[in-house]
Parts: sequence; C-alpha cells; structure tokens
Amino acid sequence: MNWPAGHRIVTVMGAAVLAAGVAWSAGLVHAQSPAHLAPPPALDVPAGKPGLQTAVFAGGCFWGVQGVFQHVHGVTQAVSGYAGGKVADPSYEQVSSGTTGHAESVKVTFDPAQVSYGKLLQIFFSVALDPTQVNRQGPDWGSQYRSCIFTTTEEQLQQARAKVAELNASGAFRKPIATQVLPSTTFWKAEEYHQRYLEKRGMVSCHI
Repeated sequence: MNWPAGHRIVTVMGAAVLAAGVAWSAGLVHAQSPAHLAPPPALDVPAGKPGLQTAVFAGGCFWGVQGVFQHVHGVTQAVSGYAGGKVADPSYEQVSSGTTGHAESVKVTFDPAQVSYGKLLQIFFSVALDPTQVNRQGPDWGSQYRSCIFTTTEEQLQQARAKVAELNASGAFRKPIATQVLPSTTFWKAEEYHQRYLEKRGMVSCHI
C-alpha cells in the first residue's frame, strides 16, 4: 500500500490472533465497535449442488480483506486482486492511480456445504470493513478503496441487495450503507507479493 511508517500499519498482532478474531463460528464483532455487529442473513440460500463457488468482495486494502476470509471455515482460497475496472490485467501502480476504475478486491472460493454466501456477507459487514465509508477505508482514500460486492450469480445479487437493505433498516450502523452491489466483471489477480501479505509480514491493516 506504500503506507507511511507509523500511519497505515499497526504491527500488533500476527496471523494467529487475526484468525481467532474472525472465526465466525465463535461469533462476529467488528473491530471498531460491537454496535457494528451485522445480524445473521435474513435471506440465505442453502447449499445446492455439490461443488465450490466464488464470491468477490472489495473493502479497502485487500491485504486485510484477504486476511479475514482466508481463515474462515469453508473457504478454500482467498486471492487478492482487482475488479470493476476498464483496463485489462492492470498493475498495482495503475490501480493505485485511481484512473482504471478497479477496486482492490478479494476473490473467495468457498464450499457452500460448509459456509453459506449469507454467512460470508455477515462476516464481510461485521469484520472486514466499515461499510458506511465512501471511496475510502480507514486511512486509505480513493475509488480503488471503495466498498463493493461483485456478485457472480443471480442468487448472490439478490442476497447481497437484501443484506444491504436489511442493514439499513435495522440501524446496525449509524450511517447508510455505502457498499455497492454489482454483477461481477473480470477479476484480475494481483501481483504475488500482495498475496497473503499480512501473514507474511505479521501485520494487520489498521481498518481491520
């Protein structure tokens, strides 16, 4: 992220602590406030035919979002990358300029027999970000850090829209939900040094 020292990274916990903090089976608590606990999904779809599915989430710095989902039971892979833009196979430098239209995103591959898409939505809104922030997350500013759910199926589109409406109606957050819900476009995998970055460095991004 090219973060200035002492401003954008807090080196206070390792991957083991992060894993314990985001284990959904133990209950979900937003890092900033228990008031940001997202309720269980009102609309969820039980596992259909066997096989893995994919979901794409953008919630600010992809290091932190990947760090959350890679520890969720039922998730087989979480990959940092870029989604929602107009440039093919963009580089990190291009995306960071804010001119490509991409958002830093994470592609999550999961087994719906072990964790539902609705549960992934609950984790996303409870742990991975502050969904009321527009074109930013914590200290990171720009459209590349916007909050967005890129849905890969019609069922996901319906569920994600229902979840946003549910959160707005529930008053779980003090401000309206800014998270966009859009059909997925091409997902471009980020450079290898971005993959599992927090685990490699023993860091957490300050918005997680």
